[in-house]
Amino acid sequence: MADIVTLKALCEELKIDPREARERLRAAVSDAKANPELAKARKPRTPWQWVKGSVAEKEARKVLSS
Repeated sequence: MADIVTLKALCEELKIDPREARERLRAAVSDAKANPELAKARKPRTPWQWVKGSVAEKEARKVLSS
């Protein structure tokens, strides 16, 4: 089974508030042209999580670190 990276783990690693992180991710997902893999990986009403090393995880890191 693939390793899963959760939003909580990313927030702890990047030292950001989870609420602010969710706001940034929601805004990024709504712009599917800029973040196509992140938009594809998002499933409504599910936790924010990605497969470790996936393109969607890299896009999420980019969004959260900016």
